[in-house]
Amino acid sequence: MQENIKKDCECLAGCPFFNDKMTDMPDIAEILKMHYCRADNRQCARYMVFCELGRDNVPADLFPNHYIRARDIIIAAHKKED
Repeated sequence: MQENIKKDCECLAGCPFFNDKMTDMPDIAEILKMHYCRADNRQCARYMVFCELGRDNVPADLFPNHYIRARDIIIAAHKKED
């Protein structure tokens, strides 16, 4: 039987959201990290934009649970490409 091994998100160490925006809220930051960064990062809105559009297109103020905003950013970027 193979265990599901969880690993930290590849973006965690350099994520400006956690390293800049959450410094005054370490308890909340740790809860968010456990849910979005140290579990299934595919649920993170920041990671969604990162994967689709690259690091430079992830807004600094995008929260990990802002799925609708992430979707809108991705859709708008793809429309610009057309």
